[in-house]
Amino acid sequence: MSIIYVLIPIAMIFVLIAVAVFFWAVKSEQFDDLDRQSVSILFDEDSGKPNPANIKQQEAQDKGMPQ
Repeated sequence: MSIIYVLIPIAMIFVLIAVAVFFWAVKSEQFDDLDRQSVSILFDEDSGKPNPANIKQQEAQDKGMPQ
């Protein structure tokens, strides 16, 4: 029964940490745009300059050639 006196403060500390993390996430705009972040992994980043290796690979795929 005495363990309850240890577990209650530990649980309260975990709750305070969870609330602090939640407010930090809300304040740092983690939940503002949920759609863009879920889709952004599907698209490549535009580097501005095409990579010659990627161009040759894309051409081979378009022709149906094995890589």
